[in-house]
Amino acid sequence: MTRAVPDRGHVRTEQEHPESADLDQLEPEAIVRLMARDHRAVLRSVESAAASIGAFVSELVPRLQAGGRLVYGGAGTSGRLGVLDASECPPTFQSDPSTVVGLIAGGDAALRRSSERREDEWDGASADFESIGLRAGDTFLGIAAGGTTPWVLGGLRLAKQRGAATAMLVCAPRDVPEHCDRLISLDTGPEILIGSTRLKAGSATKLALNAITTATFVRLGKTHGAFMVDVAATNDKLIDRAARTLRRFCPALSRDQALVALESAGMRLKTAIAMQRCGLSRDEADRRLAQAHGSLRALIG
Repeated sequence: MTRAVPDRGHVRTEQEHPESADLDQLEPEAIVRLMARDHRAVLRSVESAAASIGAFVSELVPRLQAGGRLVYGGAGTSGRLGVLDASECPPTFQSDPSTVVGLIAGGDAALRRSSERREDEWDGASADFESIGLRAGDTFLGIAAGGTTPWVLGGLRLAKQRGAATAMLVCAPRDVPEHCDRLISLDTGPEILIGSTRLKAGSATKLALNAITTATFVRLGKTHGAFMVDVAATNDKLIDRAARTLRRFCPALSRDQALVALESAGMRLKTAIAMQRCGLSRDEADRRLAQAHGSLRALIG
């Protein structure tokens, strides 16, 4: 007997796009132009959700300052985008890899090989939450383009049972689900390839996740102005960027002097800036930065 399957025809991302009825008859250039034109909705959807994204960040920052974590969770493209954003935080902001965690239905193997059936498991996130020790003080952000994924909706319930704060990021209008403290809705509309949420919905999701972590770490003092000052110079590109940034804050330094100063600071840019601007030893610079909760602006103005 065929099992009952929920009808998702009402979900906006599953509906027909008014401009793509003849998609299979278009030349490649016309397909590209249609996709580019259709992606204008991505920017509109994220900008329209700026207030709810900003409110989520404002609630998240003090939880991270108190030792909590941000945990993304999703299936398919949504899960992969969460894992991607989480993995890019340590090299960008020199954050602890455990501060932002990405989970995907089916585990890490699903990053490369689709594991679509796992998204139907209402208790699927249980083992993942147990593995990372999800706890009160953490924040679970479930990601589901259509807003109906059982793995994510069940994850909200499981996270709430563990005392975590909960939120959900969707790309189609829906009511706030049970066990969800905050809903972030990006209304990207129908896809030109019906139901393929790796397109507009995926782009909007990536932009929203980028916005969440960028705004969060900016508020946590990981930047000074638009400069990524809390970075460890661990390869040629980062050493070059760190040297140029150090000279921006300390223009009297030559490039060679900036490279020496970085080495004296253990290749940590923020420490190097504090040492040079305040005339401090490495240990004293690190101590003063710690007292300022990592804020370089609090130290040098």
